[in-house]
Amino acid sequence: MHPSTPQKVFIHGPAGKLETVVNDPGEQHRGIALIAHPHPLFGGTLDNKVVHTLAKAFVELGYVALRPNLRGAGESHGSFDEGEGETQDMLAVAQHALEHIGNLPLVLAGFSFGAYVQSRVIKQLPAEKLLMVAPAVTRFDVGHVPASALVIHGDQDEVVPLAAVLAWAQPQKLQVIVLPGASHFFHGHLPELKQIVLNAFRS
Repeated sequence: MHPSTPQKVFIHGPAGKLETVVNDPGEQHRGIALIAHPHPLFGGTLDNKVVHTLAKAFVELGYVALRPNLRGAGESHGSFDEGEGETQDMLAVAQHALEHIGNLPLVLAGFSFGAYVQSRVIKQLPAEKLLMVAPAVTRFDVGHVPASALVIHGDQDEVVPLAAVLAWAQPQKLQVIVLPGASHFFHGHLPELKQIVLNAFRS
């Protein structure tokens, strides 16, 4: 598959089919990146620009990037489940990827609500790295994550204040990369977001 041609697949999940877009770098695979979208009740889908930017970055790094629409979003079956069912959805997508692409290193990435979901997934699924972009720590009980987790947040985030993220991250000694001028949806700052991901995962 040409790396610029996304492929849509339907994966069997616990609530029915999960619409998923797969971007394949078309060369030797470095790993698999599973990317979770923001809150579906507020318009979050796999087509979100931040999610799309993360997928492009990981494909550039040699990862096969999978972006599912979690239950109730897009053409995926089921309805919103506060993160509980969405965690099971991501685990189903991970199992599908490992079976059909190969037993490769996993990276879990999520934006906003998606970061919360991935913080739950990593407790059940061994992953090489957890990337949390604008994690919704004021909306959900994100709790503790692995010390190796990388957090990216805008200092102008109007949905989840940077101060709240720092207060959550500091006791865990998590690395937080602050993007000056960026709002919650990184309007006008997507190229910088992509570059941060490329720099962080290139080594």
